[in-house]
Amino acid sequence: MYISIFSDEFYKDIYEVLPVIKEWGMTHVDFRGRINGKPIEKQTDEELYELKAALDSYGLKAGVIQSSLCKVHLPDKERQEMEMEKLEGIIRASKILDTKLVRSFFYWQHDQTDPACGELAMRPDALAQVLEMFAPIAKRAKEAGLILGFENCGVTPDEVICVLEALNVPEWGLAWDVSNMFEYLPEAKGDCVDYFTKALKYANMVHVKSRGVPTIPELKYKKVPWDRVLAGVAVTGKDMPVSIETHVPKESDLDKIETCKRVYDYIKKTIPASAPGDMISALTPKLRFDRPYADDPVRMVVVGLGMGKNRCKQIEDTCGVKLYGVCDINEEKAKTVGEMYKVPYSTDINVFLKDPEVEVMYIVTPTGTHCDIAIQCFEAGKHVLTTKPMDVNYEKCDQAIAMAKKKGLMFGVDFDLHFRGPLTELQNAVKEGFFGDKITSANITLNIRRTQKYYDENGKWRGTWAMDGGGAFSNQGIHEIDRLITILGIPDEVRATSAIQTFDIETEDFGVTEWRYKNGCIARFAVTTSYLASSWYCRVEVYGPEGAYLNVSGGAEGNHIYWYKNDKWSEETPFPYEREWQQGSDNFAYCLRTGEPLVVTAEDGRNARYVLDKMYESVKNGGAWTSVDFH
Repeated sequence: MYISIFSDEFYKDIYEVLPVIKEWGMTHVDFRGRINGKPIEKQTDEELYELKAALDSYGLKAGVIQSSLCKVHLPDKERQEMEMEKLEGIIRASKILDTKLVRSFFYWQHDQTDPACGELAMRPDALAQVLEMFAPIAKRAKEAGLILGFENCGVTPDEVICVLEALNVPEWGLAWDVSNMFEYLPEAKGDCVDYFTKALKYANMVHVKSRGVPTIPELKYKKVPWDRVLAGVAVTGKDMPVSIETHVPKESDLDKIETCKRVYDYIKKTIPASAPGDMISALTPKLRFDRPYADDPVRMVVVGLGMGKNRCKQIEDTCGVKLYGVCDINEEKAKTVGEMYKVPYSTDINVFLKDPEVEVMYIVTPTGTHCDIAIQCFEAGKHVLTTKPMDVNYEKCDQAIAMAKKKGLMFGVDFDLHFRGPLTELQNAVKEGFFGDKITSANITLNIRRTQKYYDENGKWRGTWAMDGGGAFSNQGIHEIDRLITILGIPDEVRATSAIQTFDIETEDFGVTEWRYKNGCIARFAVTTSYLASSWYCRVEVYGPEGAYLNVSGGAEGNHIYWYKNDKWSEETPFPYEREWQQGSDNFAYCLRTGEPLVVTAEDGRNARYVLDKMYESVKNGGAWTSVDFH
């Protein structure tokens, strides 16, 4: 996704607006009105070429032509002809400004308080009338290659969806204005997970109104949970615009430009650095736990601001933890994130290592640097929490663990599955003998979509042995290796094979491993980053002589956990777990303040790396069984 903005929301001449947008660091601009005193479709060719030249001079691109096309209720022939003329102007602008994205409507409009609002989704006769009337517009738009997004303004999202399904043009979608009708829609009550999921399935662009943004409290409207919505957008994998349309009420005293900037800053801060694993995880409301040390929060510095940007947001949202500063070797990243969170930033880690106020360094750099940086932090007397995998080989993990012990400092790894309910419930099932006297087998499949761009960005460190410590097994699969160790323990021997099927990388984008245990248990794990669907699709199966377990997430089936016992399946967990932690930084801070043991220790990170190293040893030996001499 990328952020764009309605240029006319500044209430300034377009040539005054463009340098401001550029200064803010934006890349895209949407056009509607107030361009040479006219709407975008009324511009002459000369005016459009002049506008395109101005965009190019600032390094900006046209995002969406935010037209009012067909925003009228069941018009007469004369008005329909006017709308067709408007469309021709839009097509000209589209060609010259080099964008195919166009907001549109479809000749059906009612006020959100009108009882007729929503009828189109339930009246086949009305739908047929609308489709017949809109058909010439649809035909011409398709001929011109326009990508239409129909906004839920004057119509409900369900009405847009029924029109989209009838038109059946794959690229066309919902221009989802989330705050529109948010106070009125029955489906927008409660946690909104089902509503958001449905809307995101059809969305091809998103609109952000100032009234729904939490950082604009002056506007007393129902606030949109933008953190969840934008996480959901990320899960879809669609490269869609998130367009700021502040729509400040006329009676408001809010400054128009300042409000645009406040909304932009909020959305920029809220967009996740990477997509959550599945839509349910993205859209489920985040828990927050009150901590007794809230007045003395643990002060953390995040090192590495790729995925580290997400960790900054997590820390900000966690009681008892304070984001004290950020660090990255890329000065622009450090400055951007530091200013975003209003904390000190630096490209030099020593600035924070010398600061006595800093308690914890949260390392989110490329894998091959984790333990080297951790040792540097321990030598400076700082506690360390690192992202996974712990490093590129277990020997480096051992060195860092030894230094932490020598200095008497805490060292943790953020395997986030441990802070959610399902893994703990499965652990408890194993402990309580749910599966019988042993587990016969465990099987995990992890299907993920990555792109060559993913591997090429940020210096091409991903998919390398030196910096990523492997490929799909290491970067993505380490979570499942940790899951298997958590429920089964360290295997006695492993074998593995891998391949490069799709990407230009050193390491694997596909791998299969098999683990054996002396008690007869066999575990299998397959992982790929070449999956077609945009998802983190995981399937976990565990069974023994008396019970079975199936956990599917992120795929076409949705998220489900099933338990099999006494000849029947149930979705009711026999070992319910009440969640205690938001995520790793929450648990780390709690343990630092209370002296309790960490849920996930550095030893856990080291053990997962150790087994992974044995898997890679097997790969190098042609898939031969390799003994895991655990020590």
